[in-house]
Amino acid sequence: MRHLFRSVTGKLTFLLCVLLLTACSTSDVSLYAKNEPKFDLQSFFTGPLTAHGILKNRSGEVTRYFNATLEGRWKGGVGILAEKFVFDDGEIQHRTWIMTPNEQGEYSATANDVVGSGDIKMSGNALFMNYVLQVPYDGDLIEVNVDDRMYMVKEGVVINESVMKKFGVEVGYLSIVIEKAPQ
Repeated sequence: MRHLFRSVTGKLTFLLCVLLLTACSTSDVSLYAKNEPKFDLQSFFTGPLTAHGILKNRSGEVTRYFNATLEGRWKGGVGILAEKFVFDDGEIQHRTWIMTPNEQGEYSATANDVVGSGDIKMSGNALFMNYVLQVPYDGDLIEVNVDDRMYMVKEGVVINESVMKKFGVEVGYLSIVIEKAPQ
């Protein structure tokens, strides 16, 4: 009887763990299909934009903040987004994204400090992208996996939340507000 109880308890514990892991899994961008305003990649990332954000370490402590200017343009369906970040310590970083349409009507994106490319998924007011980013650390470059999630909260305003992982462990968080500049 004791053996049967352990067997049943073990199976129930395993099932509970699987259910908890499933509940914590990454959400699908299609959950936002009915949300407005619709996130139109080409429309939003055309012309000048500004961004303001914070970077947190794995403990949730804000370690840096920044302001950025962005400039987007499109030619033949391919987008180029030039970014200039100015950090609170005076450091300046540049990144240039190239967004290319694919056969499924979605986009892939790459940048000067991105390994390979990231796939952009959009639905409703949301845009999700995963990619590997090279970041400076202790005089070297390390690669971190970035889970980028952008939500258009009103026309011309997007909130971007990113989780950065190394070896599957969350090591940093980024929060950004991106706004289209007045024309």
